[in-house]
Amino acid sequence: MFPSFKFLARPANQAVAIAFALPLLFSFAEQATAKNIFTDNKLIAAKKEKMSDPIVVLETNKGTIKMQIFKKDVPATAGNFVDLVSKGFYNGLTFHRYEPGFVIQGGDPRGDGTGGYIDPQTKQERRIPLEVKPELKHSAAGMVAMARSNNPNSASCQFYITLAPASFLDMNYAVFGKVTDGLPVVMELRKGDKIVKATVQEAAVK
Repeated sequence: MFPSFKFLARPANQAVAIAFALPLLFSFAEQATAKNIFTDNKLIAAKKEKMSDPIVVLETNKGTIKMQIFKKDVPATAGNFVDLVSKGFYNGLTFHRYEPGFVIQGGDPRGDGTGGYIDPQTKQERRIPLEVKPELKHSAAGMVAMARSNNPNSASCQFYITLAPASFLDMNYAVFGKVTDGLPVVMELRKGDKIVKATVQEAAVK
């Protein structure tokens, strides 16, 4: 047992210690100007940018992984992750847990599964509320989600990538992205492998 750790449950009698296992509404002003979009290419481009999901690139010691981040669907969870990537928070961190056929997990600043992101302004750990949707499922290898403790609203910075379907996690852990390129790299990751650099590279209309 790991009483000080945070858990992400597996099916019956196979609990695995996984440490630390967020719709955009248009303003009335945007609605009022919507008809202009069809006559102004710049407005069209701007609107597409607002409605598109970012791509995060993880450069690891095993290779490069690209992930589409579901900003439109789970804005708080996605916004938290993209913010941390933009800050360079994940650069140099390791994947601290590997469970064959289940998940690879990383993003812990302590590297042992007990750490969270400490906001330098508040000096407190940033935590985000559980943000789930029925259509966002752990349906295949390559789904990206936030790890958390038994408290549903305790996710901070640690994330995991599924190595196989894991439907028993649906609606309990926040799926916020999927691997779009580099899944073979994901499958080769092991405990101790490193995120050399993480960047927000581009956007992809979903």
